[in-house]
Amino acid sequence: MNIMDFNVKKLAADAGTFLSRAVQFTEEKLGQAEKTELDAHLENLLSKAECTKIWTEKIMKQTEVLLQPNPNARIEEFVYEKLDRKAPSRINNPELLGQYMIDAGTEFGPGTAYGNALIKCGETQKRIGTADRELIQTSALNFLTPLRNFIEGDYKTIAKERKLLQNKRLDLDAAKTRLKKAKAAETKASQLNSARLEGDNNMVNFSYMLNFLHVKWLKIWAEEVTKSEQELRITQSEFDRQAEITRLLLEGISSTHAHHLRCLNDFVEAQMTYYAQCYQYMLDLQKQLGSFPSSYCNNNQTSVAPVPSASSNVIGSSTLTSTSGLVIASPTNLNDLKECSGSRKARVLYDYDAANSSELSLLADEVITVFSVVGMDSDWLMGERGNQKGRVPITYLELLN
Repeated sequence: MNIMDFNVKKLAADAGTFLSRAVQFTEEKLGQAEKTELDAHLENLLSKAECTKIWTEKIMKQTEVLLQPNPNARIEEFVYEKLDRKAPSRINNPELLGQYMIDAGTEFGPGTAYGNALIKCGETQKRIGTADRELIQTSALNFLTPLRNFIEGDYKTIAKERKLLQNKRLDLDAAKTRLKKAKAAETKASQLNSARLEGDNNMVNFSYMLNFLHVKWLKIWAEEVTKSEQELRITQSEFDRQAEITRLLLEGISSTHAHHLRCLNDFVEAQMTYYAQCYQYMLDLQKQLGSFPSSYCNNNQTSVAPVPSASSNVIGSSTLTSTSGLVIASPTNLNDLKECSGSRKARVLYDYDAANSSELSLLADEVITVFSVVGMDSDWLMGERGNQKGRVPITYLELLN
């Protein structure tokens, strides 16, 4: 029974406090009550915290969009994060493209120019996909997580203490209003008390009794002065204490900015590493593709319009130079080679495993002797290394001057 009484009293007290705050807030909005203003320093700190929260949310959300453009994937990752479960690993777009290219190149044949180029491009795309995955993981750990911790942790604490400060201010202003009313009532009671009514008729007596009751009622207000002054001292102390707590929390925003700056540096470094890797991968790919003959339209078919040769007897006069500075053999060079009765030296660009006994396996960077054979497919030459001889794909060779 005592516990129930206590709960009812507490509930009634809380309801009274809430009603008092609501009345004070409404009167402030209507301009019928005074409002205690916070000091300028505290106002600036509150504004800085709010600004930090708004821009942190915007930067965090846009970074998530940058790292994962697919909104459905972002929602799935969010759900798994809330469930405290690891999201299933999925293949990303560069990796998927790379796999398609490798499968296509394998189908067309790695010994053909187009098939080999597709395989090289596919391998590069898969490496870019791996780098992309590393960028996402590093950025999420070193950049997004600290920003999210601030929004869901530090700022929530600040918002909670800020709300408490607002409530303490409303309590303080309500106490000031009550004290003001109590003093006004006390003044009016003293004025009525000092008045003396004259006459002996019934109306005078009735008026006197009304005044007497009025004075009694006003005296009740007068008794509130002491109580209101005490309440004002308590609310002022609580308000000052809460303002100090809020100020200390808000001053930590500067430390938050310093921490976010370090996280931003980590994010920039992760991006720099990612783009440097992508650049290097594409540069290597460009060199490899630049080593391929430039005039092929179909497998086992030379271009309809080959590069014209300045001389039909000299191989080096019609060579093409790739972006990597290597001298690459064009179909015209091969025609010249086939017209020559002798053989030439060639450097092997990539490893090649012979598909059958008629072909010659190759090792990258080795130099072999090549020559043409009448009736041989245009994509192949006859290669010779010591006493070993066999067909070699021309896309794997760089003719030497």
